Amino acid sequence: MLNPNDEANKEINTATETPLMGIVEGIDEDLAKLDAIDNILDLEEVDYPKFTLAKNKARFLRMLTWYKNKEEWLEVAPLSGVSKLFKQQTKELEGIRSNKLDYEMELETGTLTPSQRSYRKDELKMCKVHEKMAVHLIAKMQVKIKSGRR
Repeated sequence: MLNPNDEANKEINTATETPLMGIVEGIDEDLAKLDAIDNILDLEEVDYPKFTLAKNKARFLRMLTWYKNKEEWLEVAPLSGVSKLFKQQTKELEGIRSNKLDYEMELETGTLTPSQRSYRKDELKMCKVHEKMAVHLIAKMQVKIKSGRR
């Protein structure tokens, strides 16, 4: 025989679990779009990720400019400079991925206030963007280093 309290508990648990399940995947369309993009540097301005905070949009634009400039520099850069940047970017990528994981875990807990959640979503989005740009640049540097050492 079912205990009415057990049934009520199931409904409460279901009600509290449903919004939390898959929260990171369902954050917003931008995160899903970011996963599908190979090179963020190729995006048109209308396709840029949307950020809640203006400071993050400014940060994104500065980051975009920095990576675009590094790609241009890469074409004429000496091998020693490329190797040095490669080491820096590889180390930075570890930190980016660590931060991204932290934000994903915080969002999954479901204990954040709406303003904290909004901030974490922006930061997670920023981490994903930064990771994609860093990975793209690292891949280009690997090709340059490999071809320069032959």
